[in-house]
Amino acid sequence: MARIVVLGGTGYTGSHLVRAAAARGHEVTSYSRTAPAAPVAGVRYETGSMTDEAERERAVAGADVVVAALAPRGALEHGLPGIYARLGELAADAGARFGVVGGFSSLRPADGAPRIAYGDDMPAEYAAEGLTMATVVDELISSAPASLDWFFVSPAATYGAHVPGEATGAYRTGTDTVLVDADGESAVSGADFAVAILDEIDRPAHHRAQFAVAY
Repeated sequence: MARIVVLGGTGYTGSHLVRAAAARGHEVTSYSRTAPAAPVAGVRYETGSMTDEAERERAVAGADVVVAALAPRGALEHGLPGIYARLGELAADAGARFGVVGGFSSLRPADGAPRIAYGDDMPAEYAAEGLTMATVVDELISSAPASLDWFFVSPAATYGAHVPGEATGAYRTGTDTVLVDADGESAVSGADFAVAILDEIDRPAHHRAQFAVAY
């Protein structure tokens, strides 16, 4: 079993991932700014901010896999690319795998097209977050340490606490382009997205690459 650290482990994606990883018997540590209201049995919860270098070093130390699921809001809205770059350096030095959870707008609408976040039709309320996460994946591609085994995973368009969906045990993975079903819909539940990330940890298939998850 792996020693998995989830940054943002009390958020929507992070809490699903923490729960799924613990259920599989992994050694799981969650880092977040606040303690959870309903902790998962067997999970170690730590509080701290990834804006602090000492906390970043403490989080990565001893991990086999670090999954970063921090929300690009507030103090992290503009600083997150630099924080993730530093976490990637620490993970490379520690020999840990580094996963980043992005958003739907980090994907491309078609092969070779600019990422959705770089377009002019992004809703204003999501534009800043989308641009931040698109920057993160592009900087991983261009500047991540050569020794770092990273992956960047993006959910479907219909995803989040407002549309939690159900656990089906099924999902599909794609590349860095939008993934849709036969009806042209792009959706995935929180539980199934977490399983997709955990399956990538248990059976690595995407190395130094972005991939999409949807039904």
